[in-house]
Amino acid sequence: MPIIKSSIKDVRRTKRRTVRNSQEKNKVRTAMKAVLAAKTAEEAAKELKQAMQVLDKACAHGIIKRNNASRHISRLSSFIHKKFGKK
Repeated sequence: MPIIKSSIKDVRRTKRRTVRNSQEKNKVRTAMKAVLAAKTAEEAAKELKQAMQVLDKACAHGIIKRNNASRHISRLSSFIHKKFGKK
């Protein structure tokens, strides 16, 4: 446990940030799973759009890196095209 006042504050700040970051990462994982679990092409397209928004927001907030978000979007859209065919 830190003794310095600013270090104590840093510990509190880190706890808050950890909770916030893990919540946002969970949103990303949930959105990606929803795309993979889609039954129809229309549902998959809707879920992909939602997942793209979640990934872009996580990237903007610094939760994940830009190339990481881009890679996930690319893989999800590739998965949809393979599963349902191009539309």
